[in-house]
Amino acid sequence: MRVFVTGASGHVGSAIVPELLNAGHQVVGLARSDRSAAALTAAGADVHRGDLDDPVGLAAAAAEADGVVHLAFKHDAMFAGDLHSAVAADLRAIEALGNTLAGTGKPLVTTSGTMLLAFAGLDHAATEADALDAGPRIDAENAVVALAQRGIRSSVVRLASTVHSTLDHNGFIPTLISIARSKGVVAYVGDGASRWPAVHTLDAARLFRLALESAPAGSRLHAVDDQGIAFREIAETLGQGLNLPVVSIPPAEADAHFGFLGGLVTADNLSSSALTQDLLGWKPVQPGLVDDLRQGHYFDAPATTAG
Repeated sequence: MRVFVTGASGHVGSAIVPELLNAGHQVVGLARSDRSAAALTAAGADVHRGDLDDPVGLAAAAAEADGVVHLAFKHDAMFAGDLHSAVAADLRAIEALGNTLAGTGKPLVTTSGTMLLAFAGLDHAATEADALDAGPRIDAENAVVALAQRGIRSSVVRLASTVHSTLDHNGFIPTLISIARSKGVVAYVGDGASRWPAVHTLDAARLFRLALESAPAGSRLHAVDDQGIAFREIAETLGQGLNLPVVSIPPAEADAHFGFLGGLVTADNLSSSALTQDLLGWKPVQPGLVDDLRQGHYFDAPATTAG
């Protein structure tokens, strides 16, 4: 299968590309810079130059492909406070890809996050059957699921709030490490009981491949291994790795301490992937988050802030 991958040189994309190539697929990766293009070429993928602001180019690349994995998102704009433009660009890209693939029966796999369900008031672990009506990024997820009605084998992979591995340089864990180093302490809020799910990057990449190859049209899938790790345990493990004290801070100080993560560190995001595992036969095999943190690679060099 010839697969067009947006976000191919990013954190998860850099694992998906070799996953697809090793499975015998041909990969064409979207690259907006010379550096990204060089990385894709070195990995054995073909390159399509462009970005999310070029829907015509995205459509042209999708038209030449047998399937599409859409990962790209303007995280830099989102972390700079311009979530609106990032969300709008994503929706335009999905519309362009959907219009091109309509009626072909080809697969389109996109990405979302389990964290969106943390604010839904669920009284159970979030499952693939749970969905919200509208909201930032939720609209994109719903649009992709609706493409099943237009003759596209569409699916959405909801990534756990923490996707971890040696490939993770700008995600939540490196951001928490950067904050801890700058503050001199590793903090959690209140009793630290809020739970974050996690998945290893390589396990997530394998799920994207399985979704591309066989997910039913209109599927919502969960890339979740650890269903929910108490934030206090995450903080304590980071404290051990950084040799920094671990402290509790009151909720009123969360935004000042954690910045844009202030509203997320108290989010309880217990999530299940049982339906996904049954549907596609996907079983996580890589280390869980705490074991991965204890391997030490996150602490080898100063972490960078997400973006």
